[in-house]
Amino acid sequence: MAFFSKKFSSNLNTVSNTSGGYLQVSKLPDGGSVRFALLAPEPLEGYETWGINSEGQQKPFRFLTQPTPEDVVVELGEYEPREGKGGPGTMEVKEFMAAPIYNFEAGAVQVLSLTQKSIMREFDQISQMDEYDDILAWDFSISRKGVELLTRYTVRPVPRKKGSQEHIDAAWIEAAEAGFDINRLITGGNPFKAA
Repeated sequence: MAFFSKKFSSNLNTVSNTSGGYLQVSKLPDGGSVRFALLAPEPLEGYETWGINSEGQQKPFRFLTQPTPEDVVVELGEYEPREGKGGPGTMEVKEFMAAPIYNFEAGAVQVLSLTQKSIMREFDQISQMDEYDDILAWDFSISRKGVELLTRYTVRPVPRKKGSQEHIDAAWIEAAEAGFDINRLITGGNPFKAA
C-alpha cells in the first residue's frame, strides 16, 4: 500500500504548466516528469537564439535555416544578443524543434519547444523504431534528473491513456478552429492566434 494517496503522490513530481501555452521541460523539478501526446507527425525545425532589450526582457528569435551572426543582428533589431557560454561578445544559436502537444496535466494543447539535444536524440531514436511507426498513437513522458549542468532528461513512449483520445481530439480541433499555426514561431508570433 502506498504511503500517499495517488493524487498527492502524482503532484510531488510534476510541474504546473501554465506558462502561456508552452511546455517548458527545463522548469521540471529534479525528479519531475510530464506526460503528453504529440499532435503532429513532424516538428517544426530550425535555429533559435535569444535577445535581450534595454529593459532586460528576453525574447527568442527563430530561423528556418542556420543564420549568420549578421542575420541574427539584423533580426534582433532593438534587442542585443544574449551572451553565450563563451562569455562577453558571444551568442548561442541552437537547433530547435517545436511541436503541438496535448499536455495531460494541463488538459490542453501546448507547444513543446526544445533545444536540448539529448531529448531530440531520444525522440529521433524512438521515431525510427518499427514499434512506434505511428508516433501519434503513443503518449510520451519526459523526466528530469539533476540540476544545471548535471541535468539529464529521459524520454519514454508509454501506451495511450485509456479514454483520453476523445479529449485529445477535442482540444486539437478547438485549437485548430481558433487558428493554431506553429509556423508563427518563426516570425515571433503566437502559434495559438493570428496577430
